[in-house]
Amino acid sequence: MTSTIQVDERLSIARGIPLSEEEGIGPLTLGAYAKEVTSRFADNEMGCMRDTAGEGMIRWSYGELGANAMEVARALVACGIGKGTRVGIMTTNRLEYFSCFFGAALAGGVATPLSTFSTPAELEALLRLSGVSVLLFERNVLKKDFAEILTELEPQIATSRPGELNSLKFPFLRHIAMIDSEDGKGAIEGWSAFRARSAEVAPELVDACAAEVAPADPGVLFFSSGSTGKPKGILSSHRAVCLQLWRWPHWYRIVHEKIRTWTANGFFWSGNFCMTLGSTLSTGGCLVLQPTFQAEEALRLMEQERVSKLIGWPHQWAQLEAAANFLETDLSAMHYVPYDTPVGKHPTVKTDWLDNRAAFGNTETFTLITVYPSLTPFEIAKGSHGIPTPGSTVKIVDPLTGETLPFGERGEIAVKGPTLMLGYVGIPLDETLDDEGFLCTNDGGWMDSEGRLFWEGRLNDIIKTGGANVSPIEIDDIISRCPGVKATQTVGVPDDLLGELVVGCIVPHEGADISEDSVKAYAREKLASYKVPRRVLFFTADELNLTGSAKIKTAELRERAAKRLAEEVA
Repeated sequence: MTSTIQVDERLSIARGIPLSEEEGIGPLTLGAYAKEVTSRFADNEMGCMRDTAGEGMIRWSYGELGANAMEVARALVACGIGKGTRVGIMTTNRLEYFSCFFGAALAGGVATPLSTFSTPAELEALLRLSGVSVLLFERNVLKKDFAEILTELEPQIATSRPGELNSLKFPFLRHIAMIDSEDGKGAIEGWSAFRARSAEVAPELVDACAAEVAPADPGVLFFSSGSTGKPKGILSSHRAVCLQLWRWPHWYRIVHEKIRTWTANGFFWSGNFCMTLGSTLSTGGCLVLQPTFQAEEALRLMEQERVSKLIGWPHQWAQLEAAANFLETDLSAMHYVPYDTPVGKHPTVKTDWLDNRAAFGNTETFTLITVYPSLTPFEIAKGSHGIPTPGSTVKIVDPLTGETLPFGERGEIAVKGPTLMLGYVGIPLDETLDDEGFLCTNDGGWMDSEGRLFWEGRLNDIIKTGGANVSPIEIDDIISRCPGVKATQTVGVPDDLLGELVVGCIVPHEGADISEDSVKAYAREKLASYKVPRRVLFFTADELNLTGSAKIKTAELRERAAKRLAEEVA
């Protein structure tokens, strides 16, 4: 890269290097991306998972992924999908997800991953909002039978034949198939019957479809995880997704060939999708898949498959450490795991790697829009959340007036760039972006004169206490290190005197010797007095209402904390 970021002389606005000068970027449509990696790494092992009996392993090479994705694409074309047709994919972490996802891309469709955590009411809302014409799904997920749920939502599914569904509730839905069952159910086809449709379409027709897709065309429809409200449908271009897939190996500083990455997190979340696929498929590595997270089994898989990279969420670190087989597991192949996590500290692990924590982004930017790569020295990152990605612009604005603020002043983070979404489904773009095309993120922060972004959390999460603004992110970063703390979320509770009371909400480790006073004392050693929680409340993990991606729903927690404090006074 020959350029540095551009920074205004006075105002909080910074621009990444020109997109044309970014190195390491390959094809910019998902169909072309699939063709690139499956041909370049054809003989490499692409992914593996336990078979249904839980004994042997099912393994695909990249070449097999390419063949299976082509078969799904041919079947989708036979079903009549056209350019831009939305194809719903609702599965746990299993190999068929990738043949469905890239099959939809090759056929010219818009891959639309749907959460397997969905309740019947949530699934109904997702199907109506997404407008998918084809739904490829996993029937049995834990205790859920999605075939039964679908027929309860729309009884016509049980009485219609495949391809003949005419539903007033789901008027765009025409074809439904189960990837984990050969037995059909009314309008729902078994997997072999669906795949057999591919015989009607020549591979050359799929190639022609894929060639007509442009990088600017809609490529994926993901849904936000809903930490602040109802999920939104977020439509992104092929270019946005592919740019990020090519970037993640650089951001993670992947230098070992053929890494082996474990994950049990859903690929219906953009973060796990991009971090996992980008770091692994873009480098010819192997995905070690666990359909649903179970700590003991995860550790067995990591040892057996010689996993070198782990993509996990904070609550999973704690469960791995608490697993009965944690200390006896051989994790010596692990390298790309943060050295300050339980797995990074495991006696068999020797690593100096740290993930890229100097970063900011969201589903709307298809992961990161500011970043410093992993292992960037502190004297460069300065505790920030990174600088703008190539082609992107970030600014800090007054939340009320929209005016760009001077360096150092706190305000709302606004962003635009080549990975910014095409829009929210059903919401006019002029109601989403400002007059200059920026998305105002509702995240608070500030920018220094070098263009580094300092993120402080959601604007409605920033606590205003005694005339000062307090970032719960900063407080939780400290309290999370307090002995005995398993999870922490600081919230502001309305207070007549201070405006808001700083309240720490903590899930302790089982059997931990921890108290409100000990947490406060720990915080006082590292935080200014006005940032130290006035109250500390303890909760069980079950009491914290998490989203599917393990985010704590802060609005609900704030209400719960306020109620708990009010009950103490009553």
